[in-house]
Amino acid sequence: MSKPFEILHRSTAYDGFLKVVRYQLRHASFHGGWCEPVFRERLEKLSAVSVLPYDPVSDQVVLVEQFRVGTMDSPAGPWVLETIGGYRAPDETAEQVVRRELQEEAGLASGELAAVGGFYVSPGISSERIELYCARVDASGAGGIHGVPEEGEETRVIVLPVAEALDELFGRVNSTSTLILLQWLAANRERLRTDWGGAGKP
Repeated sequence: MSKPFEILHRSTAYDGFLKVVRYQLRHASFHGGWCEPVFRERLEKLSAVSVLPYDPVSDQVVLVEQFRVGTMDSPAGPWVLETIGGYRAPDETAEQVVRRELQEEAGLASGELAAVGGFYVSPGISSERIELYCARVDASGAGGIHGVPEEGEETRVIVLPVAEALDELFGRVNSTSTLILLQWLAANRERLRTDWGGAGKP
């Protein structure tokens, strides 16, 4: 059952690459009645899509390595091994984002898509939700450096056998979407190879 909340005041604290909105609000208490009003900042205008390219013929996945500002303090450094993704414009479908980003970040064309699900990235501070997909690809020619230079994007394609990629969980692979998608693939791998034809290619 949904519990009530009330926005008492809102103001834009920052509006750049990210938008931060400051709220004064109150919400229902588990004890009954209302909690005291609180102030919260929230990152907004974020809707993203992430896709794991999978080749059922070679049983390989295609990941990309790129610089991520959020991991600059990591002992492993700020270059992250992850799935392919991007932000979704208001007039775009998730499937359109998948196919665009596969081409921009890895030079790949996609065959069938499997919708995995969606999740809120960090609901304590952000409205961002990511929709997850697995895409059937031909990884035989995958490689090279890609990205959109005018967006400051540079991605290096890494092709790995599924077993090797799974061995990297919580190591070189340590971002939410990638962890979820690789574990989903581990659970659905045999079904995908059957459904997508392990002897065929997109």
